[in-house]
Amino acid sequence: MPVIDAWMQHPTLRHSNHEMFESLRRWTGMEIRTEPLPVAETVAALAAADVEIGLASAWYGPQGTFVSNDELAEFVAQSDGRLRGVAGADLSRPMAAVRELRRAVTELGFVALRIVPWLWQLPPTDRLYYPLYAACVDLGVPFCTQVGHTGPLRPSETGRPIPYIDQVALDFPELTIVCGHIGYPWTTEMIAVADKHPNVFVDTSAYTARRYPAELVDYLRGRGRHKVLFGSNYPMITPARALAHLDDLGLDDEARELFLHGNARRVFSL
Repeated sequence: MPVIDAWMQHPTLRHSNHEMFESLRRWTGMEIRTEPLPVAETVAALAAADVEIGLASAWYGPQGTFVSNDELAEFVAQSDGRLRGVAGADLSRPMAAVRELRRAVTELGFVALRIVPWLWQLPPTDRLYYPLYAACVDLGVPFCTQVGHTGPLRPSETGRPIPYIDQVALDFPELTIVCGHIGYPWTTEMIAVADKHPNVFVDTSAYTARRYPAELVDYLRGRGRHKVLFGSNYPMITPARALAHLDDLGLDDEARELFLHGNARRVFSL
């Protein structure tokens, strides 16, 4: 069955070797890289898990640009169609960020915007996000963000689904919001917000299938089968490793198809 990976990145050395990921390197055994990760290696990792499309993201933060939209466009061009771009933006320059998002979507062919709140230490309700939300609605692309605690050495508060995602969805009911990293330890909050708002979705990135919280597995099997998307958070976790225990979840054929690719294809218009 084909797979779409809703949350991954092809990192530059500026991204993968940054000190904020020290804790992730400690957990995963990944080492500081001396050479850039080849796009072919990323493509091979996706192909090994039957990932048809990986949604790779640019990374912008207050410290600078870790993966620019133009760098990402080059990676996408080298991927033989396996990667699609998810734009990043500089929150500190709202109008420039809106113009850059428009360029990324209309000229580079990117399919969404991703902002990581802990990187900015600004919750998704901060006023600097709001011009970008309006632009996403206007362009017809989803807004992707992180929910839950942070593995990197940054505060976790910005990842609360309530009040932050709940309030954004109330303010922008036309905005499609994809919440990565499950929301743990606030998974029940995340499910409640996804139930409440028709355009709010959850992706499972940064967790292997055997580590999904029980309440998420129940949701995925039942009423949330149209709400949950597969994500890996590659290169921290490869898609093959993330999906290794998928059969243990007890998903029926419909839930499995929606989770692995159907929901992402619909949400991202792929």
